[in-house]
Amino acid sequence: MVENARRKAAAVAAAGGLVIGCDTDVAIDGRALGKPADAEAARGYLDLLSGRVHEVVSGLVVIADGEERSGLERTAVEFRQLDEAEKQRYVDFGEWRGRSGGYAIQTLGSTLVARIEGSVSNVVGLPVGLLFELAPELFRRG
Repeated sequence: MVENARRKAAAVAAAGGLVIGCDTDVAIDGRALGKPADAEAARGYLDLLSGRVHEVVSGLVVIADGEERSGLERTAVEFRQLDEAEKQRYVDFGEWRGRSGGYAIQTLGSTLVARIEGSVSNVVGLPVGLLFELAPELFRRG
């Protein structure tokens, strides 16, 4: 995760200023799920995640004036036990497209979740608490 975030940040860091790179994925059973390729894969992800706890992992890299700061954030997310109609509704809604783990917690995906332990902003895709630790200058006035 951190290496992917590093590559993203480095791709634009030459332009100068402060650059933030972040890469987030969903992991379960020791493997990263990535983004589902199609509706069938999205349905498979829901089958796998239903009623279980998985981990959302983000690598974050901040580059400022040639100095790199990096960190990793982990959040445990438990899905409710989903029935077949709920899974199909979510797949039909299409929110899974382009989303690690095949869901987005910001909208309809929030109905899939029973419990979160850790950073909600990490699950959304940018661990704001970690960003504050790595680049507190972003959170100062003036």
